[in-house]
Amino acid sequence: MKSIKNFFCSIGRFFKDFGVAVVKGDIWVKLSLLIMGAGYFGRKQYVKGVLMTALQAVIIAFTVLFGLPYIGKFDTLGDVQRESVYDPALRKNVVNDYDHSFKILLFGLISIIVIIVAVVIWIRNVVSVRKLQVLAENGKHINTFREDVREFRNGKFHITLLSLPVSGIVCFTIVPLLVIILVAFTSYNKTHMPPAELFTWVGFDNFEKMFSSSLTTTFNYSFGKVLSWTLIWAVAATATTYIGGILLSMFLNNSKTKLPKMWRTFFVIAIAVPQFVSLLLVRNFFADMGIVNTICNNLGITDFLKEIGWVRSSLDHIPFLTDPTWAKFTIIIINIWVGVPYLMLIATGVLMNIPTDLTEAARIDGANGFQIFRKITMPYMLFVTGPYLVTQFVGNINNFNVIYLLTNDVYITLDQKLANSTATEVDLLVTWLFKLTQNDYNYNMASVIGIMVFIICAVFTLVAFNFMIKGDREEDFQ
Repeated sequence: MKSIKNFFCSIGRFFKDFGVAVVKGDIWVKLSLLIMGAGYFGRKQYVKGVLMTALQAVIIAFTVLFGLPYIGKFDTLGDVQRESVYDPALRKNVVNDYDHSFKILLFGLISIIVIIVAVVIWIRNVVSVRKLQVLAENGKHINTFREDVREFRNGKFHITLLSLPVSGIVCFTIVPLLVIILVAFTSYNKTHMPPAELFTWVGFDNFEKMFSSSLTTTFNYSFGKVLSWTLIWAVAATATTYIGGILLSMFLNNSKTKLPKMWRTFFVIAIAVPQFVSLLLVRNFFADMGIVNTICNNLGITDFLKEIGWVRSSLDHIPFLTDPTWAKFTIIIINIWVGVPYLMLIATGVLMNIPTDLTEAARIDGANGFQIFRKITMPYMLFVTGPYLVTQFVGNINNFNVIYLLTNDVYITLDQKLANSTATEVDLLVTWLFKLTQNDYNYNMASVIGIMVFIICAVFTLVAFNFMIKGDREEDFQ
């Protein structure tokens, strides 16, 4: 709440400074409202005056020649359908000057962002010119262009360094994210595919379709099923790999363990192999006719599981990746094998930094190994690796590789409601989103799912980080 309050206060100060500059500014400040470089020319800062005037000219040209045509159609996303008409003069079919809904959405959004940024620069420019006026009236030194450049290489070097990354984030993260959000409010699907067809705004219809049941759509049913499995998977995958990595690291760092370097090398090699190679091989191992089922049949394990009712009597194999319950269990087990080595390396570095005074004092007081682990080792690990644990949980919510590579073209759902919405029992929200876009071209519903994934991850991350950084526990481990 405090950060939100500070944000609105900064916005208020921003517009307040602009209002003061307009009211109390001299002729050069007022001319800057029309020509952005005028104020700098008046203070003999000619280079900055030329640069700001040139920037203004570029923005105006971009807006008039490129932005306005798309912004003008942004409310409808186009109304001219693509048609092919025979031209007798050319003796061939000619395509008309049609509208492309996605281009209007994308370029219209970019144009609006450019205009908003231009307005912010314009306001800041007026405020900056007003500051130059105050310096001149007080007889203080006004920096030359070279002095400003030198300042950006010294006192404001952090701004210089951040300019390129921030620009990259805006172009390759924020703009695509905004496009995805906007697509969720359109009819962009396989029946409205540009350039052949137009799509338009539909408001909250897609969200209503996602969260309400009907005879024709099953997205509500599928969303509940997929979301529940996504959360179960994220908790199970995070907990098993985290605890498993810590236990494995403690085992390898125990003085009684023989050949610890050899064991550690084996696990590091498992990390070195590309994950998609490992997962595709393991998928073949656990196939219905794979080597694992062959071994289980030879050892009588399959028959035993039939007797206790864990495998249907009609099957001659264990459905590791073709039955809903078995597939979920198998995926979690395989993920342990894939993910534990990473946690082992992280835990090894953390365990080496646990103060020996704490463990020695605990042993003197009569604590056994389990008590030391519960009271010292795990609290210290959670304190140090807490942020990693949060990012690991969010990463597992979006863990596309493990689910997709193990189950794609292997698992087939028998639930018709799930199949109608291109989902299966073992899909995560992210793999369901992928199938909706790649297999069904249902971009609007996929965008709705993308928004829900973002909300879930954002809420969990904010709550978890606020809980972890609440208070100061660092002195407990000194």
